[in-house]
Amino acid sequence: MDETLSLGRIAGVRVGLHWSVLVIVVLVTVALAHGRFPAAHPGHSAAAYWALAALTAVVFLGSLLAHELAHAVVARRNGVEVDGITLWMLGGAARLRGEAPSPGAELRIAGVGPLTSLLAGGVLAAAALGLDALHVSGLVVEAVAWLGAINILLAVFNALPAAPLDGGRLLRAYLWHRTGDRLRATRGASAAGRALGWFMVLTGFADVLFVGNLSGLWPALIGWFLIAAATAESRQAQIRGVLEGVPVRRVMTPDPVTVPAAASLSDFLADGPFGPYRHSAFPVLAADGAVVGLLTVRRVEAVSARDRPRTAVRDVMCPLGEVVTAAPDEPVLDLLPRLRESPVRRGLVLEQGRLVGILTLADVTRALAWPTGPDGSRNQHPELPKKQR
Repeated sequence: MDETLSLGRIAGVRVGLHWSVLVIVVLVTVALAHGRFPAAHPGHSAAAYWALAALTAVVFLGSLLAHELAHAVVARRNGVEVDGITLWMLGGAARLRGEAPSPGAELRIAGVGPLTSLLAGGVLAAAALGLDALHVSGLVVEAVAWLGAINILLAVFNALPAAPLDGGRLLRAYLWHRTGDRLRATRGASAAGRALGWFMVLTGFADVLFVGNLSGLWPALIGWFLIAAATAESRQAQIRGVLEGVPVRRVMTPDPVTVPAAASLSDFLADGPFGPYRHSAFPVLAADGAVVGLLTVRRVEAVSARDRPRTAVRDVMCPLGEVVTAAPDEPVLDLLPRLRESPVRRGLVLEQGRLVGILTLADVTRALAWPTGPDGSRNQHPELPKKQR
């Protein structure tokens, strides 16, 4: 989930908002201002209901952020790098780079989220009782009590033993500890996540169809998200199981076709697509043989046919500083996140500054599609057929 608006860094962790977070803000605000607040405490002005509802929605987002920050802080303390946190329509997501090193670390990283929400809910509930004892406006007490209740509900829901919820990660930590097999543990937690997701989808639609309650669409939506996320998590685990310990040199395309930086785009196009330039991306070399960038066919197409004879490759290439690079012995798993985030979806493999290969997501996909052995295992060091993309 990519962020739309950056909020900077909190506790050293990059925090951002996705545009869909406006949906949850609007839903909470409307539900409180138009429903709960007037029903529980009639007689206030519409402006008071809407202002307090909007403030409550913002505080709710703050509690979601605290939940995710707790994950991020504990993850860093357990040796797992954190790319950032993004709040979106269905809550928040802490983007962790890599896996927990042990079941114990997984337990700590996953467990701290629900504990944080539970603690926040308890504090807010106590605050509501205190404010009520001080005879503060019942409307304010209602808002604080709602925040306490929703945080406790968030803690309970996240503790359900189903991936990708925190409870699913707790279940994975337990299965990992019992079996010693992280992949098998992930499959078990993902299966539980899909089961919970389908249960929520079916019961949500049943509520709509047979009871006429449109609010059943909300659990159905969350259930659909759980199914998709659990399936994706299982797929990611399979990828890690296949590529664990595999270096870039085993998957890359060696000795890729290159193009001179001084060549004109017309000369480049004249040698393709049936000549040497029959691919869609090419490392660019300077006159001394040094790698200076990457040229893609898409960048060439952006130049008008009239300007191509007097436009050099170096003028339209993606500079080396903007291209993903890797060493031949670097683990493929460490490179994958950077390839996915790269606009060109390719990385150049350099050894002591010399170009030795190119790696694309297609190369990784081909490695994952390699047939398994009779026992279901894979030889992780085959000489795979190479084909530059």
